[in-house]
Formats: sequence, structure tokens, C-alpha cells
Amino acid sequence: MTEGWLTRERVLVLALLGATILALYGCFLLLQPFLPSITWALALAVITHPLYGWLSRRTGSANLAAGLAVLLVCAVIVAPAVWVTDRIVEQAANLIDNVQSGEAQQKWDELLNRTPWLASAATWITSHVDFQGELKRASASIASQAGNLLRRSLTVAIQFVLLPFVLFFLFRDKSAFLNAVRSLVPLSNRETTEVFTRISDTIHAQIFGTILVSIIQGTLGGLMFWWLALPAPILWAVVMSFCAMVPTLGTFAVWGPAALFLAISGQWAQALILTAWGGLAVGLIDNLLYPFLVGNRLRLHTLLVFFAIVGGVAAFGGSGLILGPVILSLSVALVDIWRRRTAEGRAAEELPLMR
Repeated sequence: MTEGWLTRERVLVLALLGATILALYGCFLLLQPFLPSITWALALAVITHPLYGWLSRRTGSANLAAGLAVLLVCAVIVAPAVWVTDRIVEQAANLIDNVQSGEAQQKWDELLNRTPWLASAATWITSHVDFQGELKRASASIASQAGNLLRRSLTVAIQFVLLPFVLFFLFRDKSAFLNAVRSLVPLSNRETTEVFTRISDTIHAQIFGTILVSIIQGTLGGLMFWWLALPAPILWAVVMSFCAMVPTLGTFAVWGPAALFLAISGQWAQALILTAWGGLAVGLIDNLLYPFLVGNRLRLHTLLVFFAIVGGVAAFGGSGLILGPVILSLSVALVDIWRRRTAEGRAAEELPLMR
């Protein structure tokens, strides 16, 4: 008490704390370029760990089991993703060529000639907004960004190459990683297990309940676009998948305008087919698959999930689809721990498990 609060020991603790924060921030800067690979590798390791466990029991070798698991994951997930990406680039380039060559304008003019009422409405709209000019400027801007797109493509390619490398070590050294984290987390063993369970449940719910269901919805919509001979079906399938990942948006944002365009152009049968398919097969798949794949794993409000997904993508890019909900779930778990500790006033080991 006579030495005051700022003792030598406390100064040393504060200095150590400051040095640790700086070191951790430096580590974050080192890992930041590889954050997408680490995030998706971690997510894949969590959801496919039963596969690795099965292979490990059959082979008796952690290295061989991890290698085989990585090969299977790449064959099922990474390879199709690379193929779809290539098709998206090709179809997007074709759409840009159609706009720049005037082919899209020619088809639009033909549609206006067949529908006088639409022509009058389009005349009024185009007198206020130069859609064609905006489209040409947008396509020219995209074309001028070819260098940036190439650099981004190289970055994505590097992330794809790093992902299997990171995934291998996450499979093989999972126990060592978890034990290291447990030794550093200032929580009881039960609380740490609860937090890990929340994170694992969130990853499962996000992968299976959001991403997988959205991919299925986008695929069904893309198949109908392909069957109706609509342009760029794979590109629009991917767009529908992303729209389906955002709560309250859904695939209607894509197939709805497409059905309206078909109806305006006089293709009523195709418009009705697309509307029925989008409303029934695509729209209801979420209600059918989500409860089966997720159950009660993710116990978060829809509004919170919306902000977590949109905010995560805005902050971290594509990896934010996983990081956003995980950060939110981790925050909720820690708040629950604080609430129980302050409310019940008991030791951490005596506290009941979170429900």
C-alpha cells in the first residue's frame, strides 16, 4: 500500500501485456493475406473430421489419413469450384461482348417493336435514364480492370493452392492445436468445451444450412435457366446462390426479373414454368433441407445472422461467410458465460452447461 498502485511488478506486467499485443498484431498482419485459405480450411476440417477419423482408424497413419482426406475433399469441393469459376468468367465475358457489340441492344429493340405499350414506357424511362450508355460504361470499366481482375484471379489461385496445405495440418495436428488453444484460453475446461461446441455448431450450420442449401437452390435455378435457353445459366446460378445466402433476399431477386422478361417478351409458357419452378422447387428447398441439415445447432436470431453474414463479407471478403457468424456466435457464448458468472456468483467449474 505504501508503494502505490504502480509497482515494479505491475509495470513489468503492463510491459509484457503491451509486447504481447504488439506481437499478436504482427502475427495477424503476417497471416492476413492467407486468411481466406485458413478460414475455409478450418471450416472444411471441422465438417469433414469424421472422414479423417474413419481413414485414420483404417490406415493407422495420421499422415496417410490426412493426405487421403485432403485428396477426397479437393476432388469433391475444390475441383468443381475451379470448374465453375472458369465457366463464370467465360459467360461473363460473353455478356460483356454482347453489350459492347450492340447485340443486346438489337434484341431489346426487337422486343420493343413487338410490344408497343412497353415501347412507350421504355421511351419515357430512357428519356430520364441512359441505360444503354450506363451498360456500355460499366462494361468498359470492367474491361479496363482486366489487370486488376487478373491479379485477383492469381490471388484466388494462390488461396486454392494453400488451402489443401493448411487442411492437411489441421487434420493431422488437430489435437495439438486444440490443446494449445485450451492452455491459453482463460476459461474453465467446461466453458472452453462449450465455446468450442458453439463454434463447431456455427460452422456446421453455416456450411450445411446456409452455403450448401444456397448452392442447391442456385443449381436448381441454373438448371431451369439452361433448360429454358436463357443466357449464362451458370453465372446466374452462382448469383442466385449468393442471393440465397442473404436472409430475406433469396433467389427471387434473379429468377423473378427473368420470369417477368419472358412474360413481357410473349413467352408466357416459359415464364409460368420458371415462376412455378422458382416458387416451389427452389423456394421450398430451404424449408425442407435446413431443419434436416442443421436442426437446432444455430440458435441465433435471423436479424443477427443477416448482419453477421453481410458484415463479415464486407470486412473479410468471401471468408466472411464463415468468420462473420463464427465471431457472432463466439461473442454470444462469451456474453452467456459472463452473464452466468455475474448472475450466479459461483465458481466456473460449478456453473451449469449452456443450453
